[in-house]
Amino acid sequence: MSRTAIYPGSFDPLTYGHVSIIERGLRVFDRIIVGIAINVRKTPLFSVDERVELIRGSFPEEERLEIDSFQGLLIDYAQQRNCQVILRGLRAVSDFEYELQMANMNRKLDDRIETMFMMTEESHFYVSSGLVKEVARFDGSVRDQVPDHVEEALAEKFAIQKS
Repeated sequence: MSRTAIYPGSFDPLTYGHVSIIERGLRVFDRIIVGIAINVRKTPLFSVDERVELIRGSFPEEERLEIDSFQGLLIDYAQQRNCQVILRGLRAVSDFEYELQMANMNRKLDDRIETMFMMTEESHFYVSSGLVKEVARFDGSVRDQVPDHVEEALAEKFAIQKS
């Protein structure tokens, strides 16, 4: 039986923290679906198609990785995709409280789907997509936080916004 996990998030943009969770998750699971969550309450910098391309650009040869998008409840999407596990990355204690609430709610909605937490590597513990965007918006270097192609895409986005 194939073990498939879904790794949900906004990925706006993809960071090395995300890359690390995906790489390490592929050591544990046969297949990972990166589920780009479409949140109507947020205005993303990158479109869903752009985020798909940025993620694919970090894993061009990885056949066990699927990149998709979804709206609505994560648990409904996981059921539709026949995922047995929701993979979540944790950066700090502050993440844990929110993630624990989500995991417990998802378990209440469907106790057949487990949530697995992976700690972000220490070198990326402080990085968030929001922080990366803020630094890049003001021409700060995000070289150590995102892959090169993501850094280039951020620079292009903010150059367009400034003109």
